Amino acid sequence: MFYIGVCAAQIKEAVLNGVSLEDDKREQFNKIEQELEKLSHKFSENVLDATKKFEKLITDKKEIEGLPATALGLAAQTALSKGHENATAENGPWIITLDAPSFMSVMQHAKNRVLREEVYRAYVSRASSGDLDNTPIIDRILKLRLEKAKLLGYKNYAEVSMAMKMATVDKAFELLEKLQSASWDPAVQDMEDLKSFSKSQGALEADKLDHWDIGFWSERLRESKYEINEEELRPYFSLPKVMDGLFNLAKTLFGIDIEPADGLAPVWNNDVRFYCVKDSSGSPIAYFYFDPYSRPSEKKGGAWMDEVVSRSRVLSRNGTTSRLPVAHMVCNQTPPVGDKPSLMTFREVETVFHEFGHALQHMLTKQDESLVAGIRGIEWDAVELPSQFMENWCYHRDTLMSIAKHYQTGESLPEDVYLKLLAARTFRAGSFSLRQLRFASVDLELHTNYVPGGSESVFDVDQRVSKTTQVLPPLPEDRFLCSFSHIFAGGYAAGYYSYKWAEVLSADAFSAFEDAGLNDSKAVQDTGRRFRETILAFGGGKPPLEVFVEFRGREPSPEPLLRHNGLLSTAASA
Repeated sequence: MFYIGVCAAQIKEAVLNGVSLEDDKREQFNKIEQELEKLSHKFSENVLDATKKFEKLITDKKEIEGLPATALGLAAQTALSKGHENATAENGPWIITLDAPSFMSVMQHAKNRVLREEVYRAYVSRASSGDLDNTPIIDRILKLRLEKAKLLGYKNYAEVSMAMKMATVDKAFELLEKLQSASWDPAVQDMEDLKSFSKSQGALEADKLDHWDIGFWSERLRESKYEINEEELRPYFSLPKVMDGLFNLAKTLFGIDIEPADGLAPVWNNDVRFYCVKDSSGSPIAYFYFDPYSRPSEKKGGAWMDEVVSRSRVLSRNGTTSRLPVAHMVCNQTPPVGDKPSLMTFREVETVFHEFGHALQHMLTKQDESLVAGIRGIEWDAVELPSQFMENWCYHRDTLMSIAKHYQTGESLPEDVYLKLLAARTFRAGSFSLRQLRFASVDLELHTNYVPGGSESVFDVDQRVSKTTQVLPPLPEDRFLCSFSHIFAGGYAAGYYSYKWAEVLSADAFSAFEDAGLNDSKAVQDTGRRFRETILAFGGGKPPLEVFVEFRGREPSPEPLLRHNGLLSTAASA
């Protein structure tokens, strides 16, 4: 039965790629695919070129007052690269760009409101005029996607996108509506809080805050409420201690032991560690590489997990026992210096837990068919469940306190700092939720109800969607769709909802542990074993909804996510 499921999925994917179409239709389908590929590539190029095109040269330091040292250094470095050979972080000149690090630092820290407005307006109108205008490309992409859907026998492109996903179009819309109704009132309150706070700080714009004020005043309010300086927390999070805590958590939850196995396999750098994962009987069940430190000259930034080899019976050496899975986890932590270990920010701790969640699903799979073993064959909107689930443990007091020890004194993270980390998790949750819901809702609208070439333009759709997903309406000239690469050049077409879908699944999975009692070690172990035997074991060999129901005893509910985000009281009365 399981193998029939594997074959069915393979056949379905092939059908969605046009293999079952008759000659003329197949030719038409292939032409559409080729043109879509070119259009997506051109869309990306235009966004990149439009982003590069904007440069704001600043020579007077007063104009960029408030920018942190790292941002000033980046702006001076940009100026150096553009031929301003005497540029320094201290004395300038500085060049502001629309690249994310430069843009975000201006929005959050620049006291100069005129500068913030100029940079914001440039950012939301990227790739919307002249030779780099993406508007006609968007229209053409949406028209071709609809044609492709009709050729395949679907009503719209969203149905095509979700044919290989856990959600359906109706379920996705239903989830977005539930989250929107729970997020709206808190987001309105967020805006009121910002107005009150900015007024208390003597801001002239307090009664009429605009888009370019939100990031700046939010950051000031966050600082005043929580006083959390990520850099000051680093001494409490040394990488060796964090990894020990993570491995102990995995032992508690899933009954596995993780032991160093350096020397057992060749490594590509001396800093790379190799580990063996053993079950409760001491037998090896998986291995993984961990490449923790930043090496800018040879390694891209960020963090990721991927497979080296998957579990497979067919590809085992003797054909009877299975080939064991091997994963690799890559991070970009600050390297240790002398006796000082690698020290992490809290966000980096969350990232390590996240990537390890992916690795666990790859390594603890029970599937022997490699096509659906581990992370293979899992629907797009379910693949983030284990990774986001593991992040929740960073906020669990016992787990966090077991890893948060000062690397020199051994003292635990102060209780008031822990409480601030916990409170900061829900800061402006309504506003952040609505922002994601705007992106997800406009994506679904454009791929279901929108009629290419009809009376409503894509920008009209965005303005309409924003009436219920933005407390502060977008500027009339907002053209963010022209740089929305996720859905026009990045594989998230009619799929942006999956960010929220995965958050619902992971929060609900964690709530099973809350229901069992996080302080009841036996209940936590039992629930952890059940998570291992379902979510982590089945890989892509069983539909994820069935797997979730087997673990949770019911279909997923958005309630735990809303509760974790501090939005539940509003949802209950909505």
